[in-house]
Amino acid sequence: MAIDSARHQHTAGTRANGAATNSTAAASQRVARQWVGGEWLESSRQAATIDPATGEPIGTFHDADIGQVEAAIAAADEVFRTSSWRSDSMRRAFALSRLAGEYARRFEEIVQTLCAENGKLYPEAAFEVSAAPRALQFAAGLAAHNFGRVTESRPGQQSMSIRQAAGVAGLIIPWNSPIYLLVRALAPALAAGCTAVIKLPATAAQSAALTAELIASVPEIPRGAVNIVVESGDAGARLLVDSARVAVVSFTGSTRTGRAIAKAAANNLKRVSLELGGKTPHLVFADADRTALLPVLEKSLTVFAGQFCMTGSRLLLQRDIADAVIEGYAGRLSEVRPGPASDPTSDMGPLINKAEVDRVDAVVSDAIGAGAKVIVRGGPVVDAPRGGGAFYRPTLLAVEDNSLPIVQEEIFGPVQTVQIFDTEAEAIELANSTPYGLSASVWSTDAARTVRVARGIDAGLISINGWANLAVQFEEGGFKSSGLGRLGGIGALDDFLEYKQITIDFAEEAGVH
Repeated sequence: MAIDSARHQHTAGTRANGAATNSTAAASQRVARQWVGGEWLESSRQAATIDPATGEPIGTFHDADIGQVEAAIAAADEVFRTSSWRSDSMRRAFALSRLAGEYARRFEEIVQTLCAENGKLYPEAAFEVSAAPRALQFAAGLAAHNFGRVTESRPGQQSMSIRQAAGVAGLIIPWNSPIYLLVRALAPALAAGCTAVIKLPATAAQSAALTAELIASVPEIPRGAVNIVVESGDAGARLLVDSARVAVVSFTGSTRTGRAIAKAAANNLKRVSLELGGKTPHLVFADADRTALLPVLEKSLTVFAGQFCMTGSRLLLQRDIADAVIEGYAGRLSEVRPGPASDPTSDMGPLINKAEVDRVDAVVSDAIGAGAKVIVRGGPVVDAPRGGGAFYRPTLLAVEDNSLPIVQEEIFGPVQTVQIFDTEAEAIELANSTPYGLSASVWSTDAARTVRVARGIDAGLISINGWANLAVQFEEGGFKSSGLGRLGGIGALDDFLEYKQITIDFAEEAGVH
């Protein structure tokens, strides 16, 4: 992953310090409202946006009511049916390119907002935001090249297959990477010619409002083509799934919620794209480059404080090197310093709130009680800034029982398990032994082995001697309980398009051969 794996970068730290100070000011000045039909809407319910690093408010947001979500669906449906948006591919391409420019132009402001609201360290937030314009530019190219096919199906008859937008897309986006995950779903939806209603949780309200400002600044996007609502509950999200006027639902989040969405959407035979949970294994063979390995292992656990669907939560070590890797890695993890983005010495940001700290710690305690052996016992940081920060030190546990929940279930926090294998086949079997299949990493200097092992792992993204090496030019998604469909790459359009066959007889007389 393109996040710097060095423990301390003074340049990044200096920028982080300034970013956190400015972001708090910026967020406190922005009152997050709903962006519906090209207008800012307020609601009767307001609440504070909380900085997870301090527990202090940094702004306010209006909590969407169901009527506002209904209005957003109506606006998107109206634009889809009556405007040229779905038929003017060059307009869409230009709009996406312009929007990419807005993300680039306001890069620092977006990063600063993300640091304050989401708790990310500056390099992590910068990495996330930098991916947005790339995804939009790539989608602009897709919009301009959404070609169908035509052939003379028999003498005197011509058939064509066209790909046209499905309709209104309901995009349900999580809080953990609200900038990129929103763009990742919105870009192909717009490229395909869909209009959209985007729902974000209250913990991403400031990021949502800033995103709406960017969209509003692009005149090529019709007012009402993209609507953004923020809610603390799930009534609006349920409406997007249930509404007959929403043709496609794209959801990123937990596997349990994804299953519920798929069941509900089946009532209308609605198209559903799901990117769900993960349980990413690192398969480390005896010939792995340990110098390169250890810093990446650390970052794979601590980036976004482990609140990432591709967090490297499982460490599978070949027996010959297991002790040496554990010794070196445990020392690194023990020295990780959780802290706010404003502190240049911070190695890891906070969890999103204190409730998540308590939940993660309970999972660790249960695992230890069930037989997991402690290598590094992290836990809540009791001396957090002003006592308000949701910080949690990383934990490393050795596990022999592969059926334990700590191995089988997504933790969504900085907790990692260690298991030992002897053979290549055993490593692949362990990697595939959970319900998930989103990503995996293979560590070996034997090129042939890395290809063999990668082909044997049931996961949508395999990184060789690295971790979470994503590229917007290629499809991203999971096997098994990690989801359905793909975002990114050329295939990202498929979930938002319908195929239509049109045939015409052009022979001058019947019976012409």
